Amino acid sequence: MTKYKLNNTARSSSEVTLTAYMAGSDGRRDCHIPLDSNQNDHGNQANRNLEAVNKCHFCPHSCEFLQQTDNLAASLAKEQCDKFGLNELKVESLDSVCLCEKYNGGCKLCPRSGHALGHGPRLDHGPRLDHEPGLGHGLGLDQLNGKDSCPACHGTTCGTPYSKSESYPSSSFPYSLGGEEGGGWRGRAARAARGCWSGKTLLRRAPVLAWAPLYTLRSALADLIAGVTVGLTVIPQAIAYAGVAGLPPQYGLYSSFMACFVYTIFGSVKDSAIGPTAIAAILTRENLHGLGPEFAVLLAFLSGCVELLMGILQLGFLIDFISGPVSVGFTSAAAIIIATTQVKDILGLSFPGGKFLQVWTGLYEHIGETRLWDALLGVSCIVVLLLLRKVKDIKVPAPSSPSRAALANTLWFLSTTRNISVVLVCAGLAYYFDTQHQTPFKLTGTVKPGLPEFKLPPFSATVGNHTYTFMEMTSTLSSAIFVVPLLSILENIALAKVFSDGKYVDATQEMLALGVCNIAASLVDSMPVSGALSRGAVNHASGVATTAGGLYTGALVILSLQYFTPYFFYIPKASLAAVIIAAVVFMMELHVFKPIWRTKKVDIIPAVVTFVACLVTRLELGIVIGIAVNLMFLLYASARPTVRVSRATSMSGVEYLVAVVDRSLSFPSAEYVRRALRKAAQKDINVPLVLDATHVQAADFTAARGIKSLIEDFDSLGQALIFYNVKPSIASVFRGVKPKQFVHCACRAELDEVLSSIAAKLNVERQAAAQQQQQPSAS
Repeated sequence: MTKYKLNNTARSSSEVTLTAYMAGSDGRRDCHIPLDSNQNDHGNQANRNLEAVNKCHFCPHSCEFLQQTDNLAASLAKEQCDKFGLNELKVESLDSVCLCEKYNGGCKLCPRSGHALGHGPRLDHGPRLDHEPGLGHGLGLDQLNGKDSCPACHGTTCGTPYSKSESYPSSSFPYSLGGEEGGGWRGRAARAARGCWSGKTLLRRAPVLAWAPLYTLRSALADLIAGVTVGLTVIPQAIAYAGVAGLPPQYGLYSSFMACFVYTIFGSVKDSAIGPTAIAAILTRENLHGLGPEFAVLLAFLSGCVELLMGILQLGFLIDFISGPVSVGFTSAAAIIIATTQVKDILGLSFPGGKFLQVWTGLYEHIGETRLWDALLGVSCIVVLLLLRKVKDIKVPAPSSPSRAALANTLWFLSTTRNISVVLVCAGLAYYFDTQHQTPFKLTGTVKPGLPEFKLPPFSATVGNHTYTFMEMTSTLSSAIFVVPLLSILENIALAKVFSDGKYVDATQEMLALGVCNIAASLVDSMPVSGALSRGAVNHASGVATTAGGLYTGALVILSLQYFTPYFFYIPKASLAAVIIAAVVFMMELHVFKPIWRTKKVDIIPAVVTFVACLVTRLELGIVIGIAVNLMFLLYASARPTVRVSRATSMSGVEYLVAVVDRSLSFPSAEYVRRALRKAAQKDINVPLVLDATHVQAADFTAARGIKSLIEDFDSLGQALIFYNVKPSIASVFRGVKPKQFVHCACRAELDEVLSSIAAKLNVERQAAAQQQQQPSAS
């Protein structure tokens, strides 16, 4: 009786080892046989019904192993063994036999000789010959001899050992360890449904449940310090970002508390400080068209719905289409545009227009109207903010002593709270001048006091004498409904990766968290929110322990809305503009262009195109143009694969050409590959051409038609075309268009045999032609 056991030691979940213990075996020597975990479903049902006495479990052919050993180990006839998805099969006490699985004419399992294909001599474990030129790894073979043949393969071993890199049809054994439920779509649906309600999934989708039971007083103190520090940073920024978005100042504060509370529950990145950001603000401004706050609140709601849907559908791969150069061009252009829109407030000017070219045109036309005190205050604030940013980097000698440690902490706190400090000082200065009945600065003005009303986002809005319906509002927002959430996700995930310390960032969870944050924030009149890199840096530097730091940030914003909004009246606009400029100037990643130039110069093109397009057009249109240019480069690379052609000689002395295509065949490259192979073959029309498809991982219908035309071209020239190492799935694609002939060699021994037959046929034709020439001359 044969017994089996599963051995999962030191293996991944996708690898299972089956060990067969033979009845009456003396030793316990294992024979390792590689087996692809993705097995072919074709014939599985028939195989399960075969008699184990004279049939091999893996293939419908009789297995001589069973007849020679009178043992059922290789048949795996026990029903439960059909449920194992195998990656490796370890069979004990098998010295001269194998387990075989016939596929495409070849044996996939053979511990002695690799695959069995065709009817050639078996492959012994002799020394490996060097690869012949031009054939790469796929054409190396072991030394052939004519000794014992494989009992299970009927002496049909081939010259190329099985490699795990080779591809086989991707279907697995029909059952898993879960019983009947493991097979078919019903089983998969049942497992997915159970997974959605499992404790592990709940902890992953609500991270607060993971860290709350372990929350300590020390963590609470760290979160309190970080939350208050971020709150002091976000209050002036929120008021300023509201101006960037073209909204009343209170809407910036409305955007700064609800999302913090929600992210505490669903957020997975402790350093992420959710709230209004510069990029979200400028995108909101460009898509509001001056129609009022209702459109901004609806944009936040729709952005949240899109982000939530993307998280549910796991569409994080869309962010992968925004490459590094495109992202650099976009963020740099956005920073310049944001800074440009604040130059008006720095100089105390007022004129319409918020686009890059419009602002600079207006500055040129109204430069004579510059308010001196506003300009002095704005420039001074920028200088002070930049200097205070560097204060934290001052090295304090002997920081271990209490006094020096206190000094270092003071410098750090002064640098971190620089925004609120500058704004408070400027507001106090403006208040002093107001008591003297002087107004040298343009002030923020009245900020609506109190908390916003908790209500559904507006699904209709009245602007002037026209009432916009929900459909009209969404039509007005147009592409912003998709661009704003996509870029918000990109910004938040970029922030998460910066402070993750190499840990895995769950992009799906961040999409879900941002979606819920925006939907919840829209209930309190918020504009779109995301994680801000500048506040994230403050959060990280403050030593935040968990996402609970957002609770204190949100609470501080609520206090300011409830009690301090009357004092916001005196904040000079120039000081808020200085806060924005000092923050976004570090978003410009122009320094990245130099390493891009050193690595791959062509990547400069999409970066520059994105940068210029964002400046002269709209931001969302600019990034779409940059992505399109980047995709054009990718498509061009796929349309022009490298085709290397070299000469080689078979073991029987037949010369032939070897053509290696270095990537998959698809419709853009089909005609190019056909022309390249025809051109290479025309140089030596009497030599067969072997197309090595080792690197061809996929092919489509257009490529198959191109191969069919290529076969016809070679047939008309009378030149042999042989396909080597074509994967079964790709071979079926080529055969689907019914070519005139498809000569395919799956191993080196078969290739040598075909080349020899072609050479013999050519010799016969040449001799016949020579005889025909001699007969007329003799006559």
